[in-house]
Amino acid sequence: MNKDEKIVLDAVIEDVINNKAFHARLRNGHRLVAFMRGAPVTPAWAPGDRVDVELSPFDFSKGLVRGRASKEAET
Repeated sequence: MNKDEKIVLDAVIEDVINNKAFHARLRNGHRLVAFMRGAPVTPAWAPGDRVDVELSPFDFSKGLVRGRASKEAET
């Protein structure tokens, strides 16, 4: 597997750590810390929001929030 490959999965924000970090849960129940890159967006993510999270294939404990989850992932 190439070190530049990324995995994108949908997650639910469970808790807000600060304005750029969140506790999130994947569909399979795995919990991780999801971070935002750059300046925080307004309004910030809130518990219950569905987001797409980019994970490294080498570390599933943290990920990068890429944005709101696509409509097909919400079903």
